[in-house]
Order: sequence, then structure tokens, then C-alpha cells
Amino acid sequence: MPKISGSEAVIKCLINEGIEIIYGYPGGAIMPVYDELFKYQDKIHHVLTRHEQGASHAAQGFARISGKVGVAIATSGPGATNLVTGLADAQIDSTPMICITGQVSSKLLGSDAFQETDIIGISTPITKWNYQITNASEIPEIFAKAFYIAKSGRPGPVLIDITKDAQFELFDFSYSKINGIRSYNPIPDINNNKIKEAAKLINQAKKPLIVWGQGIILGNAEKELINLVDKTGIPAAWTILGASAIPTEHPLNVGMLGMHGNYAPNIKTNECDVLIAIGMRFDDRVTGDVTRYAKQAQIIHFEIDPAEVNKNIEVDIAVLGNAKQTLKEVIKYVHVNSHKNWLKEFSDLYQVEFNKVINAEINPTKKGLTMGEVIKQINEFTKGNAAIVSDVGQHQMVACRYANFKISKSNITSGGLGTMGFALPAALGAKMAAPNREVVAIIGDGGYQMTIQELGTVFQTKAAVKIVVLNNDFLGMVRQWQQLFFEKRYASTEMVNPDFVKIAEGYYIKAKRVNKRDELASAIEEMIKSKEPYFLEVVVEKEANVFPMIPTGSSVSEIRLS
Repeated sequence: MPKISGSEAVIKCLINEGIEIIYGYPGGAIMPVYDELFKYQDKIHHVLTRHEQGASHAAQGFARISGKVGVAIATSGPGATNLVTGLADAQIDSTPMICITGQVSSKLLGSDAFQETDIIGISTPITKWNYQITNASEIPEIFAKAFYIAKSGRPGPVLIDITKDAQFELFDFSYSKINGIRSYNPIPDINNNKIKEAAKLINQAKKPLIVWGQGIILGNAEKELINLVDKTGIPAAWTILGASAIPTEHPLNVGMLGMHGNYAPNIKTNECDVLIAIGMRFDDRVTGDVTRYAKQAQIIHFEIDPAEVNKNIEVDIAVLGNAKQTLKEVIKYVHVNSHKNWLKEFSDLYQVEFNKVINAEINPTKKGLTMGEVIKQINEFTKGNAAIVSDVGQHQMVACRYANFKISKSNITSGGLGTMGFALPAALGAKMAAPNREVVAIIGDGGYQMTIQELGTVFQTKAAVKIVVLNNDFLGMVRQWQQLFFEKRYASTEMVNPDFVKIAEGYYIKAKRVNKRDELASAIEEMIKSKEPYFLEVVVEKEANVFPMIPTGSSVSEIRLS
């Protein structure tokens, strides 16, 4: 076989792994790889984003909706460091992603050469694995390992840094995928005794509660979760990254947990006798004050990552393994049951929340438009089949609370890191991964302007993303805290915004602005029916707050309705 360059080997590795779309931005230290990309345009479609952070978030959106590995590529120095936010976001949200960065020649490493940055040192805490390639012969093995590590077990991001001389070097190329690495055990063996102990506890429970997270979606365990819920009759609540694993309308889906979650599941967390946590990591936004979290309950934790067990909350039974397999096993031992009286307690509390919060949000009588009614109208025209990609802030909480989901992998948002600017590029990546699905980005006016340049990428790709900016002229979530806890000292949170419609039109994207209720439905209908990218700005109430709310440091029992 003829020898090939390291840069061509990079492309051949991606092709061998089935990669068809990558997101990136060229530069000097990665130019040899881009030269090979030019030759392989018929096999790999490169999307030129307007910023490397946009490339990383687009790769995340691609991965989150498809379940495949997303790929982003950048040059050395500032190109590499601009990927850092996306890497950190993917790490904490368990998103499978490969980031490829160019690096100065190996003889210049450590010399503070032009555009040299120690991206390996920088990214070590925020990647599942990283590696610097200085010899072309390393490329096939490192790429095979990278893809295996990124997508196996609990997924995560991997960064590969390649020196420029390694990209030019010639070598004999061959590629083999791998399905194992010595000392790396991504899926723990199932302990059948723990399965039986968990089933026994579930069968004895009088007031059980299931809380599920993204581990259900990452493990493709949606069917198994529904089977468990249906068989046992146990009410089930979700974290924001777990949303859509069970359809919104399922009778045992009792809503969202956490700081701005639903009233009933938060209150009942501290009243249940058995708490069954599946594929979630007891994040502080879910638990509130951990010293007062579910102290009355026996806790079962179904988890793939042993490091998460007893990290935040001490549990009584840990069932390790992929949720799809562990749930299949536990279903064999649990009894058919119903908990009608217990469920009625949830429905009674939902009615309290509906009367005090929800009805006013989705059926408002006041003059100003609410975020909730916008989401309600989107539900009307998408029938729960759309993928909702949200940024971070008040609009995120409202979107997660009120969006209807019929299909899994439909709620794509920045969970653990809380990255403003996530939604626009992530929605682009999601739409390119699932072109036949409706993808609607819900964004606040603050986060939108952090990655607004990606409108250029939307325009160039013609990806029919629907972009909805809920504009309250504030950094709304911070302002809400300032109102409630800092005596309305609105320090640096009021926004003086540009003409968003003109900006969108400058990118040749159809755009509209709505500030009246009687214009809203028709504007959303027009947006959803469009076969092209569409931007809709909705001017909402300036100082509206999102409730319910658990103040920081409070117990989930102290959730406030106003």
C-alpha cells in the first residue's frame, strides 16, 4: 500500500468511523487536514461555523439528537481554546464528541511559538480523555480509541491534538475499530443480587417515586423505563436532561424536578418512602439542600458510572450497569401494582400549581405576552413532535416546563454547565443530524447575542432551523434573583438590544417581530410551515418571574409558588 500523510489519515479515520458531517474553522496549524478535507468533500461535509465555540455546540446538538458522536475541528492556540466551553459543556452533560485541534510542530512545543497553547493541559479536567499526537503512525490507534471512549459507557468528549509535522509525515495506514481497552471498563457487570434487592424494596413500597435523568436516553432505555412505570404504577419525574424519555402526556409522568420544576414531584420527594433514581446524578439543582433531601426514603440508584454513586446523596442500594439492561432485569421481579391514592396526592398538588402558576402563564389575561403562552402555541403547531433546543435562563425553564414531547431526544439544552449561547449552534447541529424533524430554538435575548454570528452558518447551510428569541430586554434569570434576593438592585442586567429582525434579514433569513397577542399564533404558524430558516422575535413581559422556585440552599420541600 502507498504511504499516506497524517492529515489524510485523519480523514480516513473519520470515514472509517462513519462520520459524514464535521463542524469547524480552519487555521494555520490544522491547514494540512483541511487540504485533505477539500479532496474528500464527497464523503465528509465540513460546516464552516463563524466561531470555534459554535462548532463545538453544533457538534453537541448533532450528537444529542442522533445519539452518534459529534465532531468539531479547529486550529491551535485561540482556535483550540475557543472549543473549551463546548468541551466543558459536553463533559458535564455526557455528550459524545471528538474535538480535533492542530498544534505547532513538535520541535516547537514548549517554546511559546506563534499560536501555541497547551490545549492538553487546559482540557484535561473537561474531557473524558485527551491525547497529543506527535507521530503520524499514532493516528489510527488514537482515533480508534477516541471514538470508543467517547461513545462507550457514560459518554463524553475527547480531544485529539495533532502537531503540524505529524500531519505532513508519511506512513503506512491501516485502520481497525476497537471494542475494548485494557483496564477501561465502561459498563459495570450487573449484580443480580442488587437487582433482586431493588425489586424487593420496590414491591414493599407504599409511596414510591421514580426520578429519571439523561441516562435513560443515553442508554436507549426509554422502552424499559415505560415498561417499569406501567407495570409498577409508580409516578415518575424527570430532570431537564431526561425530559422526553417518556411522553409528556403519559399518565404516570408527574413532571420536572428541580429548582424551577413542578410543585408535586419536588414536594413528594421528601414524602416518598422509596426513591428510585435512574440515570441521574443528584445534581444540586435537583436536590436543593442535600442535608434535607429525601431523608425519610430508602434510595435505589441505577447508575452506569460508579463514581456517581454516593457522591452527592448516600443511597441504600446501588444497581450498576447500563439502564437498558438493569431495568430489563428488575422488571422480571417487580409486581404489577397501582398506587392510586399516592398518585392522587400528585394530581392534587398539580392542581394547586395550575391554579396559582400554570394557568396564568399559558392562558394569560394581562396585556403583556408570557413565555409560557409562546411555548403553548409552539406545541399547538408542532403537536409535540418538534425537537426543542433551549439556551440558558428563564426561557429555558419555561421551555422545559411547558413543551410537549412525544419523541425521545427532543429536549436539547445545556444542563450542568448552563452555557449561554448554546442554543443557536446546537439547533443547527440538531437540524443537520435530523433534517426531517422540526427543530425549534428557544433563546433569550442575552444568550442569543453570545453566538449570534452563527446566523451566518445557518444562512450558508440553509438548515431550516426555527429561531425564537423571547425578548424581555433583561438577563432575565439574574434579574429575577436580583428582584427576589437583592432588593431589586438590577446591577448590569438590563439589555439595550439591537434590531434583531434587521440582523436576521441581513443574513437573508426571513424574520418577524411580535409584541401583540393577536399576532402570535399566526406568526408561529407561518414559522413552523416555513421550509427555510426563520427568525421570530417575541417581545414578552419585561419583569416576569419563573415559578415555582426553590431558593438556593433551601430544601425541595420549601419550593415557592410565588
